[in-house]
Amino acid sequence: MSKSNRLQKLVLKASEENADEIDMVDFPGGPKAFEICAKFCYGMTVTLNAYNVVAARCAAEYLEMTEDVDRGNLIFKIEVFINSSILRSWKDSIIVLQTTKSLLPWSENLKIVGRCIDSIASKTSVDPANVTWSYTYNRKLSAPEIIVKGGMKYQEKIESVPKDWWVEDICELEIFLYKRVMTAVKSKGRMDGAIIGEALKTYAVRWLPDSVEALISDVHSWRNKLLVETIVCLLPSDKGVSCSCSFLLKLLKVAILVGVDDSAREDLMNRISLKLDEASVKDLLIPARSPQTTIYDVGMVHSIVNQCMINEKCSQDLDLGKNDVGCTDFVLGHGSLLSVGKVIDGYLEEIARDPNLSLASFIDLARSIPEFGRPVHDGLYKAIDMYLKEHLSLTKAERKELCSLMDVKKLTMDASMHAAQNDRLPLRVVVQVLFFEQVRASAGVQSLNNNPRDASRSTTNTEEEWEKTAAEDCNSIKKQMNQTKIKEGEFPKNGKFLKKDSRNSKSGMQLLPSRSRRIFDKLWVVGKAHGENKSSETSGSSQSPTSMVPGDTKSAASSAKHRRHSIS
Repeated sequence: MSKSNRLQKLVLKASEENADEIDMVDFPGGPKAFEICAKFCYGMTVTLNAYNVVAARCAAEYLEMTEDVDRGNLIFKIEVFINSSILRSWKDSIIVLQTTKSLLPWSENLKIVGRCIDSIASKTSVDPANVTWSYTYNRKLSAPEIIVKGGMKYQEKIESVPKDWWVEDICELEIFLYKRVMTAVKSKGRMDGAIIGEALKTYAVRWLPDSVEALISDVHSWRNKLLVETIVCLLPSDKGVSCSCSFLLKLLKVAILVGVDDSAREDLMNRISLKLDEASVKDLLIPARSPQTTIYDVGMVHSIVNQCMINEKCSQDLDLGKNDVGCTDFVLGHGSLLSVGKVIDGYLEEIARDPNLSLASFIDLARSIPEFGRPVHDGLYKAIDMYLKEHLSLTKAERKELCSLMDVKKLTMDASMHAAQNDRLPLRVVVQVLFFEQVRASAGVQSLNNNPRDASRSTTNTEEEWEKTAAEDCNSIKKQMNQTKIKEGEFPKNGKFLKKDSRNSKSGMQLLPSRSRRIFDKLWVVGKAHGENKSSETSGSSQSPTSMVPGDTKSAASSAKHRRHSIS
């Protein structure tokens, strides 16, 4: 009673009520904490450590063991121990912070939680070269050892401490305390965003289960949802630039599974759009949720790509305003868009295997990449070919609409050779491929571009007549193409086109012999006279034979009136 003001009041009250017992309700720390206080009162040795100091401090506060009652009382001595020992120790600060959870709200009101958080946050920003304490529970700094060899002394080099030395330790904190620590670390403004991103990734790996069943289980679904939303909230303010795109996409997949709020999901999508050029096809394969019928959430990826294009446009406008640089210079200076185009083409090839993927979804996503983001169409061709292979029920019009995405002029020679023998492609596309390969082999692409009207095509009375007439000649060309030893059928197993050194063979320089040229004279009439080039029907589409799509052919009356040559 001489050291506790609370006990004096309780004993006085019990005496007035003639009671033999004193009841202390909700005593913080329980019997063990009370025992520490009792031993101190009777002068017995008390051992304080990081595991019991919070309970002892809360119990002393409950008993009102202040300096007003007795000089050098328990509260004073515990505070000295906390400030001089606990808060100076990295490991003890974390342990004490963990013990505060079971002693709320006492530990919060006594500012023990806040002081531990501030101590931890301050230590994370210490120069790693000055870190001399145990920087993880399992790894300790190696003390310098003196090695004597042949009478000479050598000092062993001390193990260097990484900048993210503190990341693993604070992963032991539960989510609410972890959030407060990370908020304090960020508020100090001395921590690099990349290290904060690494800390969040480590925490996610530590606490998020590996299996989908565990993620969405009723037992832990609420905790997992809270964890993901907290990590998203703690992401660096640089819109995810400091975090890898792979981590952000994996976090998005988990966010969808556990059903996070729309705001958190949109935040992740915006951050991913800024680093989409670093993504891989595997990371973009986000499973679709009901009521979607597709295997993967194509709509979400489409939204990310659209946002990426908006970001690129804004960046381009800023660059144009500062440097007055044209669009071509912008693309050459920012290769990220080329990487985006490449990964989306790979994504298209993967989702093309889905029998439930609609043609409209495939086409819309393919068209979301601008022309200058896709200088080569090999990847797009592979995706289109895969879609044709897996969707055999496509109508003739749908197949042509799908193939209209591809510009055969942007196919490499290897891709063109494969396309020329691909029975899944519409005949018109195959003829275009053969024509441009012949032009490229004989006259060169530059000659074609300088004299686009020389490649004018003739029109036929009907598209059916054109294809019927071209079929036999095309088959003849294919037989000649086989002489170049290109195997007809699917892509090679490694997913790459067959390579052929055209410089070592004359057949590689000239894909088609003279007979093929005569066939092309039938398929694509090359105007000789100046007056012939003025025909609107023949020269209007001659600059780009690839622009020939269903519906280009004129009516029988119109074509018969204007055409100079016809296929007979």
